[in-house]
Amino acid sequence: MRALSGPVTMLLAAVAGAVYPLAFAPFGFYGLAPVCLGVLFFVWQRSSWKQAVAAGWVFGLASFAIGISWVYVSLHTFGNMPPALAVICVAVFGAIMALYPALAGGLQGVCVQCQPAIRWMLIMPILWVLGEWLRGVLLSGFPWLYLGYSQVGTFLDSLFPIVGTLGVSLWWALLVGAVLTLVFQRSAPRWVPGAAVALLLALVMLARVPQFVMPEGPLIRVAVIQNNIPLSDKWNARLALPIAERFQRQSVALTDVDLIVWPEVALPFYQDELPLDYLPILKAHSADFVIGLLDRDEARAGVPYYNVALGIGAEQTTYRKHQLVPFGEYLPLAFLLRWLLDYLRIPMSDFSAGALQQAAMPLAGTKVGASICYEDAFSDVIRRSASASHVLVNLSEDAWFGDSLAPHQRLQMARARVLETGRPMIRASNSGLSSIIRHDGTVTGQAGQFVEAVLRGRVQPTQGTTFFARAGNGPVIGLCLFGFLIGAPRAWIRRRGR
Repeated sequence: MRALSGPVTMLLAAVAGAVYPLAFAPFGFYGLAPVCLGVLFFVWQRSSWKQAVAAGWVFGLASFAIGISWVYVSLHTFGNMPPALAVICVAVFGAIMALYPALAGGLQGVCVQCQPAIRWMLIMPILWVLGEWLRGVLLSGFPWLYLGYSQVGTFLDSLFPIVGTLGVSLWWALLVGAVLTLVFQRSAPRWVPGAAVALLLALVMLARVPQFVMPEGPLIRVAVIQNNIPLSDKWNARLALPIAERFQRQSVALTDVDLIVWPEVALPFYQDELPLDYLPILKAHSADFVIGLLDRDEARAGVPYYNVALGIGAEQTTYRKHQLVPFGEYLPLAFLLRWLLDYLRIPMSDFSAGALQQAAMPLAGTKVGASICYEDAFSDVIRRSASASHVLVNLSEDAWFGDSLAPHQRLQMARARVLETGRPMIRASNSGLSSIIRHDGTVTGQAGQFVEAVLRGRVQPTQGTTFFARAGNGPVIGLCLFGFLIGAPRAWIRRRGR
């Protein structure tokens, strides 16, 4: 197969990378994701390993420049960073994230002695998924724009409870490789890629058979308070008490619900700063509550601070956020970068992490597993919460993202967590897209962006455990490593013995 010229290689990779984010929310052109990946695989097959590294990096840079453009909004609009510096930060961040597809391109490139069919059908799909996985775990992780997320709400929904989001990424990557082999490798045995396509389609049909979860108890009447409070007001000390009174007043008026949920840090207070009668009024209400606020442990050295969800029912329980946002809630390499945090002056930027495994909240006659904001992007955090609960609750503050892609992408990722665990989720966001999500990923209620609303609905708790909730990403990553160790060494041995 004839190699592509350098400019053509880079152009194809850049265009495919720029189009790739259109497969995700809010655009939803989900079929574009595998097409763009197919273009990248085609480019890799016709490139030297050095060109493949460059093509992977260009693809990643283009996709992240568009797909995570909301980082600019957070840094400039709400972090007070000058526009030029914010652009530079987004570019540097995108360039770093692009190293993962660049690494995948380079590794598949050294397997040039492999048969083209093996590279397309085995090596490239495996390396793509391993790259996504590494990006989600290294340096605290950034699991945005996984191929699998683009498939939420499609015919592949039945795969999520079994193999998770990365497994859906692998399914599409394998199918793309098989189709490319069928179309372009006419000298290869036709039955091999044909059988692969048939097997992958059969797996989707078989995945519809298992029923992992079932209803647990009666429906719960829920209400989400979305007050759309501007960040400038939220962190104004003079407005803190009126904000707290507003949430309390709205909630006390809701007498026909079982569970009331407030957003992340709905109360811009530490718990010990609340008026003495504030929580007792909520406890006396007929409904139970999950509310967001701040907490601190003055008994410990250094006075650790926490972003928490407080459960108020027959007993009071606290969930401390585990997966913190780099630069937003804690500073990586603080001894080098403390100046940046001082410059940005971002509230809630120096927190301690809670434990990964925390007890469920006994509320509204069921067990509620809490998470806060960014955590619903991490399948391992949510599946551990789901294992001890029947309903999931996520408290968010999406005002940091403004009118950008991020709130829509976050809702899409939350739906993936619901599909993976088989647990319904209640999402409370201050600035919009508060949602009620059924256990099958269907959004049954949603509040619009930048409006004040009380979102009401009913939630059916579930019991039972999906295969993914038990095993996590281990089986998919293990399968990828096994396949790579089988296919790649032969190519390297042949290359060295050439």
